[in-house]
Order: sequence, then C-alpha cells, then structure tokens
Amino acid sequence: MPINKAVLAAFKAASRIKPDIRKSYEAQRVAEDVIGKLTLPDPRCRIDEATATMADGFEVPLRVFTPLDIDFSLGSGLKVTEDSRGTILFFHGGGWVNGSVDFYIDACTTTALKLERRVVSVDYRRAPEHRFPQAPEDCYEVARQLHAGTLLADADAHNIVLFGDSAGGNLAAAVSLMARDRGEFMPRTQMLLYPATYNDHNPATSWFDSVRENGEDYLLTSQDIVGYMELYRSSPDDLHNPYFAPLLEPDLSAQPRTLVITAEYCPLRDEGEAFAGRLDLEGSDVACYRVLDAVHGYLLYPSVFRFVKDTYRIIKHFLDGEELAEGDEQAWLGILGTD
Repeated sequence: MPINKAVLAAFKAASRIKPDIRKSYEAQRVAEDVIGKLTLPDPRCRIDEATATMADGFEVPLRVFTPLDIDFSLGSGLKVTEDSRGTILFFHGGGWVNGSVDFYIDACTTTALKLERRVVSVDYRRAPEHRFPQAPEDCYEVARQLHAGTLLADADAHNIVLFGDSAGGNLAAAVSLMARDRGEFMPRTQMLLYPATYNDHNPATSWFDSVRENGEDYLLTSQDIVGYMELYRSSPDDLHNPYFAPLLEPDLSAQPRTLVITAEYCPLRDEGEAFAGRLDLEGSDVACYRVLDAVHGYLLYPSVFRFVKDTYRIIKHFLDGEELAEGDEQAWLGILGTD
C-alpha cells in the first residue's frame, strides 16, 4: 500500500534533519516531558501512582490506569465502578533512552479504555545513566512482584498481559525469556508492537531488508537504532546477549502466547516478524500482523488514526476473540497464526 506522497515528503524531511540521537537524547527528553505535562486526564480512567522496590532498594515508579464504568440515573445518581478484565503490564518505548510514563499517558489511557483492562506502566531506569541490563532487570522484578500478588493484591496472574512497543516490546520479550530461565514465574501472554529483537541495524550488514527499505525516510532511522543501542549497551559483548536481542536466543521454546504487530514502513518490521516466526516454529502459540501504511511509533498517535484503531481491533481479536470486521484485512497483512 503506497503511503500518501505528502506525508512521505514530510517524513523524509523530518528524518533527514534529525540530529544524532547520541547527542540529542537529553533535548528529546525535555520535549517529551513538556508534552507529557500537557496531557489532559480522561474522567473515564482513574490514574494512581505506585512504586516497586528493586533488589538494590531503588523504587521504580509505576502509573496505574484503571478504566471506570460511569453510570448516572435520576434515581441513584452517579455511580462509578472499576471495569477491568485483567491487568496489562506496559513497558514503554523510546530506545531504552527516551520515553517515560508521562509521555505515554495518552497511550496507556487509550489502552485501558479500549481493552477494558487496568494498565500498569513501568518507569524503568533508562540508559545511558543506567545501561543494560538495568532496564530488563527492573521490568522483570516488577513483573515478578505483579505475578506473585505482592504489587497489586487483586491482580490475577492468569489475566496478566505483558505489552510493550519498540524498546518496550524488546523488554517484554526479554522478561519472558528471563522468567522461563529463572523459573520464578511465567507470563501467560505477551504483546509486542514493532519490537526491537535483533542486534545489527547497519544497512550494509543487516540480515533484514526492512532496515534498508525503511531505514532513512520514515522518522525512525537505522542510524537512530544504532545510536540507541550504543547508548543502551554496557559493552560490545551485550550485543550478543539474548536479553539484549531476543532473536539471538538459540532456544525460544516455552514462551507465552504471543501477539506481534509490525508496521509496514518500520525498519524493525522484518526482525519482529522473524521473531514471531521463530516462536511459531519452536512451539509457541503466536499471531503476527503487519499494519499497512503505518510507521514506527504510531501507538503515540491520536486514536482516531486508522492504524491505531486497527491495532486495537487486532489486540481485542487476540485477547478476547472479537471478530475482525469483514474487509478489514485490507488494512493489515496477516503473517501467521491469524485465523
């Protein structure tokens, strides 16, 4: 599906004037903080603050988004009750360097309301101040406490879903691998939105065509990804660690039921789909969709955008078995396990 020419021209212009992320990440954080503070609350969703204590004593901030059922009648007046089918543990994107729970308030509110689930957003420690493996260790410990019932007493471990976009998708996949390897708990379900799963994003050497096809003109560039990984890693050896790049894991068996969603014009598209294919080949229950005409990072776009609405339709189909409307297949491409 060809992208709109005017939109493509704007993407190209924006992509080519972007500064090196290794030098500009602090300025980007400032801009994201300003945007986060301008977010208006939605009365249909209650937002609470919480923390989770890490092994080193650090308190990881959490933000909890609870969807509300608001009913008003003349007889009984206003009645507000929680309306939740389960809990989504959300790991935000931003290249392990940018992004924050503040920047993702709108996205998490929309997720809570659209999916009728409580969302727990994790403000894990970011690079380069806290390099790999700090972020996955923070996310793992929050997930462990949530599954154990010590973080939120009413959280049902059977109805916890790990969800992350971009670097957050990488962290969700890493947490699932860590959980299997350590044996303390095991997530039942994970959802990875345009995840980073591999370690090589040099167009000259990458295995994946999407790095070359989509690596210059669609906002997130291959150079950005290389820069983010340089800021994230503690040493070159980290590039070969499966918790850093889950597609490198030689054994991807015994993983949660998984939904992978990629974007057509994303440089990470092919590695996300390859990760889904590996999970499928090694015995996991996997569904994978490619959202057409979409670029990396679109979860942060207003929910009126077609590809955002399509993504929530796909997720509700995956989580709750809701049917995909006839004709909607034109808006996405089913890669595998999408019956």
